[in-house]
Amino acid sequence: MADNSSTDSAPNPVAGSSRPVSEALLNDKWDHAISSLLIRSSLGLSFGVVFSVLLFKRRAWPAWVGLGFGAGRAWEEADGR
Repeated sequence: MADNSSTDSAPNPVAGSSRPVSEALLNDKWDHAISSLLIRSSLGLSFGVVFSVLLFKRRAWPAWVGLGFGAGRAWEEADGR
């Protein structure tokens, strides 16, 4: 069998990029922060809706509190990074 190691290697995306390394790192941090914000906020909102339906007679405040807790956790995670 032929050696396909040279054709299987992927090119390095940073080497071909014209952006500075610091900008690429900052973009990665923002990407992670925004995705974490969306995921954690939606999870908090979901738990708030479930608790609202099950325990609080379908009031809106548990959903908003869950959304706030999720956004706050994402903010703290992004701030500590």
